[in-house]
Amino acid sequence: MTSTSETEFDASVGESLRALVGEYLEGTHQGRGIRIGIVGARFNGGITTRLLGGALQALNEAGVDRSDISLGWVPGAFEIPLLARAFATGVKAVDAVITLGAVIRGDTGHYELVAGECARGVQAVQLRTGVPVVFGVLTTNTIDQALERSLPDETNKGRESALTALEMVSVLGQGSLARYA
Repeated sequence: MTSTSETEFDASVGESLRALVGEYLEGTHQGRGIRIGIVGARFNGGITTRLLGGALQALNEAGVDRSDISLGWVPGAFEIPLLARAFATGVKAVDAVITLGAVIRGDTGHYELVAGECARGVQAVQLRTGVPVVFGVLTTNTIDQALERSLPDETNKGRESALTALEMVSVLGQGSLARYA
């Protein structure tokens, strides 16, 4: 879940840090009993469904029961934050929300507006609700870049988003943060 091997977190450093602090919190990818909401954007839906495939595969591998996954579709990336908020605060509130979509640069300034407002809205939802809302919306310059980031393999950004959601739920439920979750 990193851009290059040079920027990857070294797990052995994490182990050595445990001895230097009073409390060391690190999440896991255990999904049993975790409720997940997924928001998918239909605009550029071919990319979104590829991301969704990666996310669902990762959730299944982590032990999330299919009955604990809710999937909702919105017209485009701009609408994602509202449904994310509904998942986070609804009657059957989820433990985490995964947002999936693709905003691909075009010939107009529309890209900056949609991508920026979607990201801002997603961040606002998680900060206001305390529910992790993972930004799995690709923001690319080309269709080829979006296709590359949604391949059906370990590099799929939907997969990465699902694992991030599980890790955030886990870390927020640990130690002195347990009251937060």
